[in-house]
Amino acid sequence: MVLGAGLVSVGDPVQSIRAAPAPVVEVEAPALPVQRSAEAAFLNHALPLVAKWEGLRLTAYLDPVGVLTVCYGETQGVRPGDTYSEADCAAMLSRRLLEYRAGLHRYLTAETRARRLPPTRDAAFGSMAYNVGIAGAGGSTAVKRLNAGNVPGACEAMTWWNKAGGKVLRGLTRRREDERALCMVGAT
Repeated sequence: MVLGAGLVSVGDPVQSIRAAPAPVVEVEAPALPVQRSAEAAFLNHALPLVAKWEGLRLTAYLDPVGVLTVCYGETQGVRPGDTYSEADCAAMLSRRLLEYRAGLHRYLTAETRARRLPPTRDAAFGSMAYNVGIAGAGGSTAVKRLNAGNVPGACEAMTWWNKAGGKVLRGLTRRREDERALCMVGAT
């Protein structure tokens, strides 16, 4: 039984039914490891952002450039006719976003990861990496500026990734503006 404030009741439920109530022992519930809580905070911001811009399709389809795609832009291992539930798609997106986040973090300095990457900014960069690829995002001016400590410049440089096939796309421009706004939360 949860008592609140992270406290848990420990007692024998069978004994408490047969006899007098068992004594309640209060123990601290284990805290989430720092890694897990950072990932959860990242996903709280990244999932709705990416879902908004990728859109949800439960059945596999060919995207505009002919790549089999399903769910929220997933292309890995997709076969014609594949169908997923919304819950499956959300779980798939969560796993993939964490993969992209981990890949992008390899491009970030320890200083950047420790001091310049609150969950909102982490989600903005994770969204960009999911859209343009880890290497593209990792080698970008945005990441270089972030590593140099120029957070506003990094957030602005994200908006430059608004083209496909050499043409500016309104949807990519709006996505990058959403990412920029999230990136700027707490920036000075």
